[in-house]
Amino acid sequence: MNILQALFFPPDQPGGVSSMVPYTTEKFNKRGWEMELFSLPKRLRGKGTEPVGFTTFDLSRYGENPIIDKYVQTYKDYIWWTKLRIRKKYDLIHAHHPIAALAMKEVFPDTPVIVTIHSSYERELLLNGKIADGGPEQLFLTSIYGELESKLDQILTVSNSFKQYISEFIQDPERVGVIPNGYDEKRFRPISHENEVAQLITVCRLVPAKGLETLLEACAKLKERGHPFVLHIIGDGPSRTELEELARELNLYEEIIFYGYMLHPEEFMPFFDIFVLPSKAEAFGSVFAEAALCLLALVGTNVGGIAEQIENGRNGLLVEPGDAAGLSVALEKVVVDPSYRYQLARAASDKARKSYSLNRVMRQLRSVYERYEQ
Repeated sequence: MNILQALFFPPDQPGGVSSMVPYTTEKFNKRGWEMELFSLPKRLRGKGTEPVGFTTFDLSRYGENPIIDKYVQTYKDYIWWTKLRIRKKYDLIHAHHPIAALAMKEVFPDTPVIVTIHSSYERELLLNGKIADGGPEQLFLTSIYGELESKLDQILTVSNSFKQYISEFIQDPERVGVIPNGYDEKRFRPISHENEVAQLITVCRLVPAKGLETLLEACAKLKERGHPFVLHIIGDGPSRTELEELARELNLYEEIIFYGYMLHPEEFMPFFDIFVLPSKAEAFGSVFAEAALCLLALVGTNVGGIAEQIENGRNGLLVEPGDAAGLSVALEKVVVDPSYRYQLARAASDKARKSYSLNRVMRQLRSVYERYEQ
């Protein structure tokens, strides 16, 4: 089969879809499948001029709205770029973003198109305070799920919890398949080390949705109880200045290192002891699987795909989002007891290797692809 993997932006950074899709494409090619990658250049803006419409709802009801207009323009840009760059036919197109999926179906109406929805743009905007709950932007973005159901041949997503979320906005939830993300184990190399002071690490975009203010408040409580630690924050984003100021206010600045963006954090992660990320929502939470493969103890929140990866007390610890006191207690358990955190880390690593291997993803994807083989 000749298959096109259609990403949103180029896969130029690690983590989640950005690393998984190129790796699976390479593996499929080595096994004799014909696969290519396609994406929209990040700097391409405002090129698409052809009008677009939706069959399941009326776009005009939303009037002029900056967020909706930007989304629709990106859809137009993707169509323009696809028509400009693609000259051949494919047996199947596997898109990894709603915009990519709808654009591909618009350009290639007779080609089977499937989509994996890896995350929720509207939930990200809500949690980051960019849109209001029940506002026009949320209504528009959730309507896109119905449009995908109407036009595409298959919808996939990365966790059962996210399937349940999508199910509220479509007619037939049973059409949605679940294939969790997978990882090439060779990228993750646990390193034997003994840190005298517990080393905590988090890797994420610095935005409100990741709950890092809760993490800093929890660390302040940990410090008040006399437990030494260092927190390493890898990532950048609009919340960085506020987080740095909060660290100063909480008398934590000496315990925290802000690194900014890092291209390959998985090469750095094995030297630490505990991975912690108190997200307010995650469709899957790829970085938890990556940390587990690096043999770190996991501390996360009881939301979305995180709760599907972590069984509380067995292969990690779960707390409720926004609960700084509960998070500080969970961190204390793994900071003060190296044997316990190693036990959790080993169990997390075992599960990640069994459940999130790249070979498992390839087997599941192959079974999907073969349905469209002519």
